[in-house]
Amino acid sequence: MSSAIKKAVTAEDALFYHQFPTAGKVSIAPSKPMGSTRDLSLAYSPGVAFPCLEIQKEPLDAYKYTSKGNMVAVISNGTAVLGLGNLGAMASKPVMEGKAVLFKRFGGIDAIDVEVESYDIEEFCNIVAKIGESWGGINLEDIKSPECFEIEARLKKMLKVPVFHDDQHGTAIVVAAGIINACEISGKKIENLKVVMNGAGAAGIACLKLILTMGIQQKNVIICDRTGVVYKGRNDIPVDDIKYQYAVDTKARTVSEALDGTDVFIGLSAKDAINKDSIKNMAKDPIIFAMANPDPEIRPEDALAARPDAIVATGRSDYPNQVNNVMGFPYIFRGALDVEATDINEEMKIAAALAIAKLARQPVPTEVLNMYPDRKLEYGKGYIIPTPFDPRLITEVSMAVAKAAMETGVARKKIEDWDAYKQKLQSYVNPTANAMSIITKQLQQKKRKIVFAEGEELEIIKAAIYMKSNGFAEPILVGKVDKIEEVMKAASIKSLEGVEIINAAISTHNDKYIDTFYAKTARNGMLLRDCERLVKTDRNIFSACMVEVGDADCMLTGYTRGYMHTYNDIRSVISAKQDAVVFGLSALISGNKIIFVSDTAINEFPTAEELVKIAEKTAHKVRTFGITPRVAFISHSNFGSKHGAGNQRVMDAIKILDGKKVDFEYEGEMTIGVALSENPKKHYPFNRLSGSANVLIMPGMHSASISTNLVKEFTGGVLIGPILSGLEHSAQILRIDCDFNSIINLASLACVYSK
Repeated sequence: MSSAIKKAVTAEDALFYHQFPTAGKVSIAPSKPMGSTRDLSLAYSPGVAFPCLEIQKEPLDAYKYTSKGNMVAVISNGTAVLGLGNLGAMASKPVMEGKAVLFKRFGGIDAIDVEVESYDIEEFCNIVAKIGESWGGINLEDIKSPECFEIEARLKKMLKVPVFHDDQHGTAIVVAAGIINACEISGKKIENLKVVMNGAGAAGIACLKLILTMGIQQKNVIICDRTGVVYKGRNDIPVDDIKYQYAVDTKARTVSEALDGTDVFIGLSAKDAINKDSIKNMAKDPIIFAMANPDPEIRPEDALAARPDAIVATGRSDYPNQVNNVMGFPYIFRGALDVEATDINEEMKIAAALAIAKLARQPVPTEVLNMYPDRKLEYGKGYIIPTPFDPRLITEVSMAVAKAAMETGVARKKIEDWDAYKQKLQSYVNPTANAMSIITKQLQQKKRKIVFAEGEELEIIKAAIYMKSNGFAEPILVGKVDKIEEVMKAASIKSLEGVEIINAAISTHNDKYIDTFYAKTARNGMLLRDCERLVKTDRNIFSACMVEVGDADCMLTGYTRGYMHTYNDIRSVISAKQDAVVFGLSALISGNKIIFVSDTAINEFPTAEELVKIAEKTAHKVRTFGITPRVAFISHSNFGSKHGAGNQRVMDAIKILDGKKVDFEYEGEMTIGVALSENPKKHYPFNRLSGSANVLIMPGMHSASISTNLVKEFTGGVLIGPILSGLEHSAQILRIDCDFNSIINLASLACVYSK
């Protein structure tokens, strides 16, 4: 493995990630209720017999009665695992699981990895063909060249579901999109382009085939492999070798010679395959796609130093114009599955490329801009390809692919209502992942110091390692070194590299912490010796003092202690912001919906004025997740239908807001049912919300806390928070014994919301 990979992600980081908190990256969850004997009878015997009989009569009814229509098999024999070579089928399983996760995350597609221990083309194809019709599509992965070409071609003929070798076509589609836009920006015509393709493996040949289909002339393309130029008469290549079919008459023998006068370099080869001198004689406004991973054929800064007029793309996320096949395969399969396609043909691939290219020319949504604050995401040389996290990809690419499938006759199902289909596609986008992706991007920009008060707890230690290894923060564990080492040893954790440990009892900074704490509490009955004792023995007090004096940016605690007890510890050191209300905001994610609820933690019965401040601050926080807030003030009545002290406070809050200028939608008072209605104006045409509410301002802490926890437990949803807001410094409190992901989520938010 290359040194660059090791530097970015260590073996220990990766193995830890794959092992904890649960081995692997995927799991299966039921999509139907399974809570009663009747549910069991419907799901299995005797009820399951009825769809079986229907499918026997009409096999295509499997799309109607089973998950086939949203299921893809990710299949490999492990002969070309990443850049590691032939590792064997089982060693490819982590990659195939990873691909399954990407299908789900980006396309809403359920995927199962299948590792086939066979290296004979005929045997492999027969095995896959025998099981292939169980899924709606087959994604072939990490199969070496040239066998991959024949395997894909055979399986396309043997199966009536789409077969797609992503190593070939995924990269090719995104490259094609980039070339389309690069040509438009530079004023070049595709049919006149002179191209050098460096790398004659699966991806290289697939790129070549697709760009030829787009209109580039074969006579203007020179292929290079490890030996040099593939030219006619080169006797070390068999005539029947697929790359020899693209050999041309040329005097060039090296990549550098081939580049003389050319418009485009496409690299799918190896680090430093070309240099500054190599590209100096390329044509005006050269297009350079250096996509070797993790190190490109030429680094963008070197390419631009030699040719400032160049348009440069790589396969890396830390440079502009990343060629990432995740912009292709999830959405290509999404569109193919939704029309029950029998194939993914060239027209569908070109449609995907055109859709990706078109998307890059459109204004970028705010939530995407927030993820890349250091980049100018505006159509031009530095932005010819969308970012992988652009939420519009699923609609633009999937719809284009579905339309192409229908137009070319490979679709068994027709889409009639394209607006409804677009809404369905948007529902596949995982709001949790999208929201936390935006937070993660902000984390990487801030790199805050976060102090974990309960540093001797295993899950907290793991969270600190995770935050450090991913470059999210500079973590500090409060605890005794020997105790932390004992916990690590028991869990087989070998290293805490980069994670600081501080023992509160013997800290060299205790004098200033004691002075700070005493200044805060002396007029509340605390003696100096009480402060000395608490700073040295109470890790919440100690951690809060660190944040108060600026030795840390934020803190996280609460894993082993009750919420209000912990809150009172923090408040004895960290004050509320001037004119602010301290409150708890919870984000509840269930299925594909995310709802924010306030106040779930602090204020038992907030006044009307407090409700207004909570609403304003909540709307601001919701925007940091890349979400436009629609705020509903919740009560047990709708717009005055019932009377009482509780809903009067809510009605008064609305009147106060009506007299202010705010930049978010709000309405109330209303019941949960009206607030979450998809048609908010059905019974109340004067309702000011444009859609279902995504922010619920509760009349009291009891209703807020009970409702969020009830929904979480009943639906199996995800609860983030309560996120503590309104303090002078960022301090977050976990729910006692919460899971690892909850710790990471709240630690991330603590960092993002720090000064």
